[in-house]
Amino acid sequence: MSVSIKTPEDIAGMRVAGRLAAEVLEMIGEYVKPGVTTDELNQRCHDFIVNEQKAIPAPLNYGGGHGRIPFPKSICTSLNHVVCHGIPNDKPLKNGDAMNIDITVIKDGYHGDTSKMFHVGETPEWVARLSRVTQECLYKGISVVRPGARLGDIGQIIQDHAHANRFSVVRDYCGHGIGKVFHEEPQVLHYGKAGTGLELKEGMIFTIEPMLNQGRAETRLLGDGWTAITKDRKLSAQWEHTILVTADGYEVLTLRKEESFR
Repeated sequence: MSVSIKTPEDIAGMRVAGRLAAEVLEMIGEYVKPGVTTDELNQRCHDFIVNEQKAIPAPLNYGGGHGRIPFPKSICTSLNHVVCHGIPNDKPLKNGDAMNIDITVIKDGYHGDTSKMFHVGETPEWVARLSRVTQECLYKGISVVRPGARLGDIGQIIQDHAHANRFSVVRDYCGHGIGKVFHEEPQVLHYGKAGTGLELKEGMIFTIEPMLNQGRAETRLLGDGWTAITKDRKLSAQWEHTILVTADGYEVLTLRKEESFR
């Protein structure tokens, strides 16, 4: 496994890209409400990234090959039982919906990647609870990042908290290294055993993005080649940040104003 250690120049670029990605999530929140389509949210984010931030939406036309079309939109909108990589469309949001919006921007060649759950109108407590526990899993995973820690430390603390709350952890998708490349080594699993896996070193940058399901962990890929849903059609939730391993711990490169660490 070849994992890149970022240079000071890389880290500076990643800080900028991470901040921009966070700003998109901060901007779009007020527009997430019943009656709005995910296509409209996609267009707002696209225009903000391109016109205001002078950046590039990384998902647009990403991927393809192996019979799969390139991703056709600028953001991912994963609604209710969609686990990840949901494609924005013209279906209006309904009161009680829960949705993950996943943003990745490219600025000066560097990628900033982050996602957040949004609740549409008034959502039931059991919906809010899955979202809240998933965010707690993300924060717990981040809390153990430091030089000398292992990837398995991140996986186990997330898995333990999810299972303690009777949710399952998706195993088909994971976090990833990131920099000038959107997806690179290492793979960051959201389950595992503490003390195992790759040793973290100062200068590594990767995402932690746990996906928790209300029911079983299994997923199914739809015919578009992108949209992953829960196999049992029960609710899923996800939160994501891009993390830098620092000399004494971590830095959250996609931190939003509403959040604080330490």
